[in-house]
Amino acid sequence: MRRAGLGEGGPGNYVTSGYSVYEEENEHLQEGLRAKVTALKSLSIDIGTEVKYQNKMLDDMDTDFDSTGGLLGATIGRVKQLSRGSQTKLLCYMLLFCLFVFFVLYWFIKLR
Repeated sequence: MRRAGLGEGGPGNYVTSGYSVYEEENEHLQEGLRAKVTALKSLSIDIGTEVKYQNKMLDDMDTDFDSTGGLLGATIGRVKQLSRGSQTKLLCYMLLFCLFVFFVLYWFIKLR
């Protein structure tokens, strides 16, 4: 009995029909696909690791900003308390001192 594409005769003729060429090509493509899947797997693991690291950094930054915000809020509260009293002259001196320090630092950094 003859089958299309399988050559003449019995079971020993599969090699001459091109069947093994297709098998080899499929195995070659399978190996290429396996290599791509392995590369994608390692890439996704690396991305997951990087995401965890970035989330940890963001949580640390959030904690730092919260503590800084609390410190800044307390400082502003003290300045408001000073401005409410009759110590406006002292507040003006503090403001002038801060501006002086700012300009000295600016001048020092600019000379570098």
